[in-house]
Amino acid sequence: MTAVTPAFHAIIVGDEILSGKRADKHLTKIIELLGARGLALSQAEYVGDDPARITAMLSRAFATPGTVTFSCGGIGATPDDHTRQCAAAALSRPLVLHPGAADLIRERMRDVAAEQGLPYEPDRPDNVHRLNMGMFPDGAAIIPNPYNKIAGFSCSQPGGGAVYFVPGFPVMAWPMIEWVLDQHYAEHFNRTPQTEHSVIVMGAMEASLTPLMESVEREHPGIRVFSLPSVDHPQYGRHIELGVKGAAQQVPAAWVRLRQGLHEFGATLGPEMVRTL
Repeated sequence: MTAVTPAFHAIIVGDEILSGKRADKHLTKIIELLGARGLALSQAEYVGDDPARITAMLSRAFATPGTVTFSCGGIGATPDDHTRQCAAAALSRPLVLHPGAADLIRERMRDVAAEQGLPYEPDRPDNVHRLNMGMFPDGAAIIPNPYNKIAGFSCSQPGGGAVYFVPGFPVMAWPMIEWVLDQHYAEHFNRTPQTEHSVIVMGAMEASLTPLMESVEREHPGIRVFSLPSVDHPQYGRHIELGVKGAAQQVPAAWVRLRQGLHEFGATLGPEMVRTL
């Protein structure tokens, strides 16, 4: 039996994103990483450094069966980092020092000391504090960080969803997300070429085209019909970009059916677009 592909979600944490101090780069990259593997993002949420809101968001993620959530940001050990504590609260588990994460943190501290030509002092207060970055909810698994060895972590709820926690820094987060996908979800990859074929429909209303869209999807299982309306395009004015997308070998027949339906409808058509996904 083929395993059901999970729904992939993203949570982006940080006041700096919501205030506009920093522009989020994670969302487009996660979409890209999933798309390269024939997968798609189903949901994305942003949240500031508010423990109650983060906990509520994570509680929903853990409670939702069949979902995989990537949480980016807030897993450091400064006062504005709350994600580790919120994950523990959402799971009703204690925070504990993960032995593997602690070993990696100590290894990183030894590396830094050697690079600086200084002795490694594990009991120095700042080094002891750094071990807090290895405090994860009890039962968590680590996600290796190839950039500086400070691990992320993952947790799941029986019968619910899995959440993978990575840093807010793209240089660390993105290879960690790739590792999670390649290590845990390769069975769901669909590297069959996907195609999108669309046309500009001038002056049309979505409601009037909905029956045609529904019939194309009904007659061509596996194909998705999409519509992107615009009301003030500088060249086309009010229009809809209407198209079909799916496996490359399935799209041509669905496209012929859609075009036929548009001609029968009497639609005024503009340029066509073909895109490989």
